[in-house]
Amino acid sequence: MWLVIVGVLLILLKFADVSPVAGWSWLWVLSPLVGAAVWWAWADSSGYTQRKAMQRMDEKKEERRQRALEAIGQADPRKRKK
Repeated sequence: MWLVIVGVLLILLKFADVSPVAGWSWLWVLSPLVGAAVWWAWADSSGYTQRKAMQRMDEKKEERRQRALEAIGQADPRKRKK
């Protein structure tokens, strides 16, 4: 995500003719956006994105389970995962 933000900032600086960026080639200005596209393509093809989504879902499921156990008085607060 930060590559997209940097890319948009560089484009805005190029259009505003801010001193160092105004003299740069468009290839350098657009390179963070190309890097973001390459990162997303790799993350999707390698399964990284899906693994992260599953990890977040498992964490939410565990938190929900802990809250349910606490609500019925079955959870031991000393054994809670941090």
